[in-house]
Amino acid sequence: MKNVHIISIGNELLIGDTVNTNASWIGRFLTERGFRVDEVRTISDSYAGIQQALKYALEHASLVICTGGIGPTHDDITKKAVAELFSSEMILNRKVLAHIKEIFNRRELRFTRSNRDQAMVPDSCEVLFNKKGTAPGMWFQEFGSCLVVLPGVPFEMKYLMENKVGEKIERYFTNQEYRATRYLKTAGVPESTLSDEVIGDLSEHLRNGYEVAYLPSPSGVTLRVSSNSKSLQDAEEKLELLLDYIRQKAGPLIFGEGRDLMLSETVGNILAERGLTIGAAESCTGGLIANSITDIPGSSRYFPGSIVAYENRVKTDFLGVSAEDLHGYGAVSKKVALQMAKGICKCLKTDIGVSATGIAGPGGGTRQKPVGTVWMGFYINNKHFALKARFSKDRLINKERTVMLILETVRRELLQMDSTPYDLKPYSA
Repeated sequence: MKNVHIISIGNELLIGDTVNTNASWIGRFLTERGFRVDEVRTISDSYAGIQQALKYALEHASLVICTGGIGPTHDDITKKAVAELFSSEMILNRKVLAHIKEIFNRRELRFTRSNRDQAMVPDSCEVLFNKKGTAPGMWFQEFGSCLVVLPGVPFEMKYLMENKVGEKIERYFTNQEYRATRYLKTAGVPESTLSDEVIGDLSEHLRNGYEVAYLPSPSGVTLRVSSNSKSLQDAEEKLELLLDYIRQKAGPLIFGEGRDLMLSETVGNILAERGLTIGAAESCTGGLIANSITDIPGSSRYFPGSIVAYENRVKTDFLGVSAEDLHGYGAVSKKVALQMAKGICKCLKTDIGVSATGIAGPGGGTRQKPVGTVWMGFYINNKHFALKARFSKDRLINKERTVMLILETVRRELLQMDSTPYDLKPYSA
C-alpha cells in the first residue's frame, strides 16, 4: 500500500479563522482508493516552512497532496516556493490565462496583474486545469515521488481531486491495493460495551488484514470496517464476511449502514412505512429534536410539528402540564416529562409523542438535579413511560445526546426490542 502525506498551507488554518476540512476530505478520498495516509500537517505561509515540509514529505511518502497558497494575493506564495525548491522557471500557461480572463469578463470584473500571475506555473509541472476557479492545480514528479498542489478553496480542491488527480494516481500507481470500507451505525450503547461485550475480540480478523475502528460521538458509535485486496471486488467480498459476523453479534443494535446515515432517517423510514406520525415537546433541547427529524427530506409525511415549551407557561397553556406538578416536582421531573409527551399527542393529533425537559448547563444544576439531568417522556404503542439520564456539563453535547436517546428509544419501541438505550430504567406513568 502506497503512503501519503497531506500538507495544508495557510495562517488562517493555524489561528482558527478557517476550519481545515480539506485534509479530512482528502484523507478519506485517498483511503478509499487504497492509500495509507501517514501524516497530515498544517503549516504557515512561509517560503522556508513550505519548502522544508515539502522536501520532508517527498522523501517519506509516495504521494504528497498540498493545498492552499496559490491564490492571487500577496500571501499566496506556495507556487513560488515550489518552483524555487525544484529549480523551475515560471512560465505563462495561455489556456489558463484565457480561462481566467473569460471568468472576469463574464462577471464584469476588472482584470489585474495579480490575476494574470495565476496563469504563471512552474515549467516542471503538469497543469491540472481548474474549471471551477482561477487557480490551476499542479502535478510534479520529483525525488521519486508525486506532488499535487491544489487550491485551498474546498469546492475547487474537490473538483480537481475527483476529476483530475483521481485518474492520474490510478494510472501512475499501478498494482495498488484497493480498500473497501463500510460504516455500521449504532446508538444507545457505550463504545466499551459494544467492543467488549457485544462484538468481542476481533484480533483474529485483524490478523487477516481487516481494520475495525470504533468512532464515538454524542450521536452514537460508528464502526468503520475495512479490508484490502488486489481488486475492489475482492476487497468488498472479503469485507462482507466480517460484516456478517459483526451483524450477527450486534444485531438490532445496528440501526443502519452508511457513513452519513442519521438515526432520524432510520426512524423516519419506519414511521413512513407504518403510516405513523410523531410530535415533539421540547424544553432543554430547544427544537433540536424537530431539527433532526426535519433534516430528512419528506419528513412532513410523519412529522406535523413540535412545540418548544421552554417557559413553564407554555407547558401549561399548550401541553396541558399541571401547574401544581410544575410547582411540586419542578419542570425537570418524571411527572412533567410524561405530561408533555401525552400533551403533544393531543395537541398535534399524532400517534407518538416524545418530550425532553432537563438542565442542559453549564449552570442551573442543584444537588438533587445536577447539570446534565434530563427526563424524557414517551407516549407510544399504548405505552406511557419516561426515562431519566445523567449526561455531562457540556450544554451542546447534552442536547445532542438527548435527541439521540429519544430517537433510539422510539426506534426500539417500534421494532419491539426488549431493551432501552444504555439500559436505562423505564418509569411508567
